[in-house]
Amino acid sequence: MPAHASLPLPLDSVVSQLRAAGCVFAEDEAELILSTARTPQEAAAMVERRAAGLPLEHVVGWAAFRGLRIAVGPGVFVPRRRTEFLVERAAGLLPPSPVVVDLCCGSGALGVALVAGLDAFELHAADIEPAAVRCARRNVVPAGGRVHEGDLFDALPADLRGRVDVLLANVPYVPSGEVGLLPAEARAHEPLVALDGGADGLDVLRRVTAGAPGWLAPGGHLLFETGERQVAAALDAVARGGLTASVARSDERSATVIVGTRPV
Repeated sequence: MPAHASLPLPLDSVVSQLRAAGCVFAEDEAELILSTARTPQEAAAMVERRAAGLPLEHVVGWAAFRGLRIAVGPGVFVPRRRTEFLVERAAGLLPPSPVVVDLCCGSGALGVALVAGLDAFELHAADIEPAAVRCARRNVVPAGGRVHEGDLFDALPADLRGRVDVLLANVPYVPSGEVGLLPAEARAHEPLVALDGGADGLDVLRRVTAGAPGWLAPGGHLLFETGERQVAAALDAVARGGLTASVARSDERSATVIVGTRPV
């Protein structure tokens, strides 16, 4: 049987179309699209959407994250592979039967990945974007969690106050003046509220660090990503919130994560 004979469209043809559209990893993307599409018509539509600039994850309907397939869709922030480092750091801080909150959850990827494999946990995810909430429910509810819609802590059930062991907050941290420098895929197809962090990129973060101590359990942890240039200001925000801060970096993933811990 010829190679790729079972694919819905010829691989070489799809690679050529994607390469002509400027896709750097055309071969890998072509194989992913063709392995996901169920019919030639669906494959052709996927190729057309990708060539038009739609993020690959939106085209195929899912993103790979910590070995999981996370459902994503139009208007939803695509989880970045570098953010796996944040989840790895959080995994090392989990107590038995943890209470986990994924704030600004987008697809819910962080919370779902963090509790994957645990026997007992309480998971909550929240976002202000209705499209993100709908998408997160596709991922979080099957994993045993709950999803809430609203602005940061306002979305959470009141009975979580003082009980959260790990608070994941993948807040937007791109300065407003630099949003225009992001890849076109992000600018055009992901919600601005998930990207724009205000003048210095830390507006949302400051609100989170101010509110986090009232929600964290004694010894509980807040984890978030930030840009390397923002570390000093982010640490200051954590300290002003009354949390003890530490910094973790991954050169491999180009990721910087700050952990704020509520004193016992």
